[in-house]
Amino acid sequence: MNTKLTLSIEESIILKAKAYAKENGKSLSQLVENYLNSLVQSKSQRLEEPSVLYQLKGAFKDHEIGDYKEELAKALAKKYLSE
Repeated sequence: MNTKLTLSIEESIILKAKAYAKENGKSLSQLVENYLNSLVQSKSQRLEEPSVLYQLKGAFKDHEIGDYKEELAKALAKKYLSE
């Protein structure tokens, strides 16, 4: 059951949030509801659900890579120039 909620939020934030919602095909109400839901979930629920950070696990190596910008440039050059 949905219930109306009145919030007092700075106008500039509301405008940015509405633009973000529109860009992502959602309503402002959906964004607020999803955010509040993520806050109130139990810790065990949060750990069970794959998060963005969880999905990135293993994407980076444990060893020291030095200047990451230089390494990124090398990796991108290798990927796109070798094709």
